[in-house]
Amino acid sequence: MVRYFILAAGAIVVFTAVAAILLVVMPEPRGPIDYMIAGTVSTLAALFAVFLALIGTAFKAPNIFFKKRHK
Repeated sequence: MVRYFILAAGAIVVFTAVAAILLVVMPEPRGPIDYMIAGTVSTLAALFAVFLALIGTAFKAPNIFFKKRHK
């Protein structure tokens, strides 16, 4: 249970950090499309971070994406 809480907190931190960086980098005046782009890229980064965290911790097999077939 604690592992999932840490994973969710990490995703929220990544989302917030990427959104803040993008909003600082984008020039003023910002329109609705700029906020949509910042949110979309932040969501993509947070989901990628969760994916990498799950692959690195939950699945310890050497070949996660490939399965050997029995002959």
